[in-house]
Amino acid sequence: MLIPPVYILTTLLFRDVPSRARAFGIISALGGIGAAAGPLLGGLITSAISWRAAFAFQALVIVVIVLLGLRIKDPVAADPDRPFDTGGAVLSALGLVLLVLGILATDNNLWLALALVVCGGLVLLWFVLSTRTKERAGREALVSLSLFRNRTSNLGMVTQNAQWLLLSGVSFVVSAYLQVVRGYDAIETGVIFSATTLGLMGSSLAAERLARRLQQRTLILAGFVTTIAGVLLLLFLVPDRGSPWSFVPGLLLIGLGLGTMLTPSVNIVQSSFGEQKQGEISGVSRSVSNLGSSLGTAVAGTILVAGLTATPERSYALAIAVLAVIGGAGLVAAVAIPRQPAEPLEPQPS
Repeated sequence: MLIPPVYILTTLLFRDVPSRARAFGIISALGGIGAAAGPLLGGLITSAISWRAAFAFQALVIVVIVLLGLRIKDPVAADPDRPFDTGGAVLSALGLVLLVLGILATDNNLWLALALVVCGGLVLLWFVLSTRTKERAGREALVSLSLFRNRTSNLGMVTQNAQWLLLSGVSFVVSAYLQVVRGYDAIETGVIFSATTLGLMGSSLAAERLARRLQQRTLILAGFVTTIAGVLLLLFLVPDRGSPWSFVPGLLLIGLGLGTMLTPSVNIVQSSFGEQKQGEISGVSRSVSNLGSSLGTAVAGTILVAGLTATPERSYALAIAVLAVIGGAGLVAAVAIPRQPAEPLEPQPS
């Protein structure tokens, strides 16, 4: 997991909201650009060479990351004697994997899907109960349950989950629709998706200026409204069998909206806690975002292949409509964020 340490370093190095917004904006811009530009780069490599070369390219990127990581100086001394909650890590990962697998199994076997979801929920309940027991016994737990007592942070993480779900869900649905239904190749699809990349880059890099003028809550609200408008625009274009460039306005709005609110959401969550809890809340925050990405692909993919409608166009429309509803849920969570968040908390063990 690369992102949580990056968030921790950013929070420790940048203390005020505008400077932190600038740093998070750069991180969010690069992360969003990477996610949105993936189809274009993958399409270029796959079409020009082969799909195997695309995986080789990813391995090369990892090598570069490792080499650059060796040059990073940790501002906080590590504590190698601090125990790691291996059992908690296994239970939390297993529970989330079962939940996602349950969603993916919906199109094949509803009973299997239900069993997987129930098992995932039970495993996560086991994780919560075991964490509470460890904390009460004074032992090291994977994550402190007291982190979830902060209303502002909880709502911020809900918006994060919705944002990454929208990004991955829209990317999957539109890519599949353009290639399978419209018959465009990977390069053409990637070029169309560059609109999302440009929107993400522009609005994310403006995060510092926006943070100086507007409240973080206001930016999240504006981001959801813009993103939902883009999703609805994609929905209205379903009957259009004309130019693929008709998808660009909606994708551009989605990129602008997501870029506007990705940074404020992270900022709200991180700023809800003091320095001592930055490691834990950063890990939880990023896990919630990763879960959103997984759910976005799982939910959108399941709707597309489940055969719930008579035509591929209607399946696409249904998937986009569901994503719009999820965007609406994220907007509701954003509205519920307090206008004046409380001072950063240093939660105590349960």
